[in-house]
Amino acid sequence: MSAIARAIFAVPPFPGAKGHEVVRATPGTAPDISPGALVAAMRRHRAGGSFWHPDDVWSARDTPVEAAGDDSRLLLGAIAGRPALVRGDGAFAALHELTPGSAEAERTIETLVLRHLLEDVAYADPFTGAPVSPLALIETLGGWRALIEANRPIGAAFGFAHWKRDTVDPLLWAGTPVPFRAATGAALRALPQGASVAVWKARVPASFLAELEAGPRPILEVEDGFIRSAGLGADCVPPLSIIVDDLGVHYDPARPNRLTRMLGENDPSPDDLARAGRLRDWLVREGVSKYGIGTGTPLPREGGDRRHLLVVGQVEDDRSMIFGGGEVRTNLQLLQRVRAQAPDAWIVYRPHPDVEAGHRRGAIPARTALDYADAIDPASPISALIAMVDEVHVITSLAGFEALLQGKAVTTHGTPFFAGWGLTRDLGAPPAGRGKALSLDALVAAVLLRYPRYLDPVTNLPCTAEILTMRLLSGVQRQNVALVPLRRLVGWAKRAAAQFVGMR
Repeated sequence: MSAIARAIFAVPPFPGAKGHEVVRATPGTAPDISPGALVAAMRRHRAGGSFWHPDDVWSARDTPVEAAGDDSRLLLGAIAGRPALVRGDGAFAALHELTPGSAEAERTIETLVLRHLLEDVAYADPFTGAPVSPLALIETLGGWRALIEANRPIGAAFGFAHWKRDTVDPLLWAGTPVPFRAATGAALRALPQGASVAVWKARVPASFLAELEAGPRPILEVEDGFIRSAGLGADCVPPLSIIVDDLGVHYDPARPNRLTRMLGENDPSPDDLARAGRLRDWLVREGVSKYGIGTGTPLPREGGDRRHLLVVGQVEDDRSMIFGGGEVRTNLQLLQRVRAQAPDAWIVYRPHPDVEAGHRRGAIPARTALDYADAIDPASPISALIAMVDEVHVITSLAGFEALLQGKAVTTHGTPFFAGWGLTRDLGAPPAGRGKALSLDALVAAVLLRYPRYLDPVTNLPCTAEILTMRLLSGVQRQNVALVPLRRLVGWAKRAAAQFVGMR
């Protein structure tokens, strides 16, 4: 029986996948769900069999499945609503020429499902190996199916550095190798008509981007996710989550994007809100941020009873600053504005880690920064800094969103994706198309549960935010052991040179 269940509940062969066996033979196991519930879930998610192939049994419902009597495709096809033409005897001979949807067909399907998929078999989580309900496994398979189908139109992927591809590959996979290409006009023009393009826009030449945006091809814009990794992208630590947006990108307030549409048009279910609340509590409790985990050690309030403000620096030529920064174009301008608004506050300035590492633009000489800030803290976990202060000021930095998770007051000086929903004090341009008042968990449900794609660094399978959080908390990392130290050395050299010539 377990061989049939293994064929029907197969895990897709994502690149590098090494998940746990999900079907186990357990003689004497009694089912804990009804066959009808299992069949309904499989139909709802169109999950089962080799669903990553474009011509799987779910694709042509009017075409009969013709196979030998012991072939599990007959049962799966019948569940999918396809007629069965059975050659000879076998386990599924009773399905032969039954009318799909008839009472007899449904009774026969449920009898076979009970015998082959529920009795004497148990199911396991592909990420952890822990026992799970078959309904939970089907939900995971259904999520993978939706991901794979969303990736099918991709004809090429441009702007992906080699050190990113190992973790991005499974998240863009559609049953065949992801077509990573060099960003050239010739490669773009060689694509089949109608093929979509996945692109990391910040990593392709301007001329290529201009040709792409002027052309007719659908564009899927890819960026880092919001729970990214234990380490910096500028140090070549690969992302464990990405955003793939077919409308725009979340940090450009002037254009539509999937995140803004989710927030403005869709109300999360009670289950999603409860899940978002649990995830939010977990992230805050453990100090999880975009680039790592906090220490759990509270920071002292060096300003005593004064109101403590955290001012978060950014990479000044980052696309989120270019599109969403508004009137505030530099970190120094942000510091000056905050000091002018809060002359009596204790202000802590946090340089962006990529800037502090020496890789990106946005450094402020320490003497200059201390004209407006009372302290500079480049090293403490951002989650601990947020926990210590009363209020956080950002241009568009994700630290503002992370501060909302902790229940802090947040002032935005640009137009980040989390502005304009009634949760922040917004000094930037009013975001077009926003204004709907959201609860914090409604924001979290879209931003962390629905919008990004996540990768489990242990199994190399696409996963949920909760699985990635668990892995990060357990100390699992994915990084190029040769490239990361080299990048850190380059950053150290740049910082040393800047200090030598008096730039800091």
